[in-house]
Amino acid sequence: MTKKKNELWEWTKALLIAVALAAVIRYFLFAPIVVDGLSMMPTLKDQDRMIVNKFSYDIGEPKRFDIIVFHAPEKKDYIKRVIGLPGDTVEYKDDTLYVNGKAYKEPYLDQYKKEVEDGPLTASFTLEETVVGRKTVPKGELFVMGDNRRWSKDSRHIGTIPMSKVIGKTSVVYWPIKDAHIVTAK
Repeated sequence: MTKKKNELWEWTKALLIAVALAAVIRYFLFAPIVVDGLSMMPTLKDQDRMIVNKFSYDIGEPKRFDIIVFHAPEKKDYIKRVIGLPGDTVEYKDDTLYVNGKAYKEPYLDQYKKEVEDGPLTASFTLEETVVGRKTVPKGELFVMGDNRRWSKDSRHIGTIPMSKVIGKTSVVYWPIKDAHIVTAK
């Protein structure tokens, strides 16, 4: 009887440790997220499942073109691409991104730019002309945009994103299996 009781206790301890470990990993390190909508097309599709690295910005800084997940003002989590870092000026002119006066290529948009026949994919703007209303991205905040520029609700509409609202960086699509891949800015 004692042997069965010990075995049951060992199994219970192992199960409790496994649940606690899973909770720590899920809450502090990695979390799954589902892409909801078309704002990141063609890079991400509606209902793609991804892993969010929650500690990436605890040990490093965001980089231009990272794909991040953040708490949006609508009490939803959004997935967007970092375009402007703190102190940057951001401008679009003739479908070209300029950050601090330097033109940047956005190869992840090449497919959409070829498909668009009625004007530019990204309408021309400066930060001052958006809801940001400033020349530069404020300290501790990010300017983000969706890759589907015509249909994305992003920093042009909701303003810059405070780092305190950023959940983490994402780059791994794990579902559907046939579309599993690592997302890059190239």
